[in-house]
Amino acid sequence: MQTINISNKKAYFEFEILEKFTAGIVLSGTEIKSVRNGKASMSDAFCSFTGTELYIRNLHISEYEMGTHYNHEPKRARKLLLQKRELRKLLNKVKEKGLTIMPLKIFLSSTGYAKVEIGLAKGKKVHDKRDSIKEKDLKRESAREHS
Repeated sequence: MQTINISNKKAYFEFEILEKFTAGIVLSGTEIKSVRNGKASMSDAFCSFTGTELYIRNLHISEYEMGTHYNHEPKRARKLLLQKRELRKLLNKVKEKGLTIMPLKIFLSSTGYAKVEIGLAKGKKVHDKRDSIKEKDLKRESAREHS
């Protein structure tokens, strides 16, 4: 079984992640094949509620090369699968506190299903972003000194 690691690096820079959840994602046949080939981009992706269901939007999964007229639309909204109480909790927090839900990474579970790690996030201010950059630089410097 191959491992895929499609992550949303921008989410960690732009947002402070408060809580993480693992959700299943509803994909068609050609979509899962493209994901297994690593042909997905999460740079503009976000999650939003439609009624009580959670959808991931703007997740770009490239069309499968071998797909025929059954190929999928690259940026369609895809349903996320979570337990009811998790969905209720997320919906309440998003409504109350002005938090948002960001997709963090896509991976394959041990059973071969595609999963999405999502995070309950709060937007960072400009000075917080500067702190993140300083932290990253310090880590890089210490890693350079140790090797």
